[in-house]
Amino acid sequence: MDTNPAPSPREPQETAQAARELIELLEVLWERGRDMVSSTPVSASQLRVLYSLDREEGINLRSLGELLGSAPPSVSRMCDRLEALGFVQRLPSPVSRRQLELHLTVRGKAYLRDLRVQREEALLTVISGMSPTSRKALLRGLTGFQDALDKERPSAPPVRRGAPLKDVRSA
Repeated sequence: MDTNPAPSPREPQETAQAARELIELLEVLWERGRDMVSSTPVSASQLRVLYSLDREEGINLRSLGELLGSAPPSVSRMCDRLEALGFVQRLPSPVSRRQLELHLTVRGKAYLRDLRVQREEALLTVISGMSPTSRKALLRGLTGFQDALDKERPSAPPVRRGAPLKDVRSA
């Protein structure tokens, strides 16, 4: 039973502003984590490529460009740079001799793994300072946010990676 009063007409705007401010703070934490992982300069766009290749192993350049919403020449240049860093490799496609598949290298996978560990540690430091009630509310809010995002993008794959967020009713 919901005993909360009716939401104010400004609540969506206030929620969006709070989310924006949180995202800006998370970006600072994210950058700090990235700086701790490697001295290798990987741009935000290149990092998006690495995340995409982690999710879509063996994708080709054209499909990667569509996924990122980027022009093929810029995607190709980003992949050139990531290949020079040893994070990405291009391999012949088994279905078409004219296409190349993009794969993360062992070094690229290690970079993402280390980055995720650093970022999770930064988040755990902050989250451990929250009360159990606040942590449950955060989990409930993030779950609702992901569900709304999935509904808004029905043709896109769900945002979640791996196991879905824990059901907040059991938290």
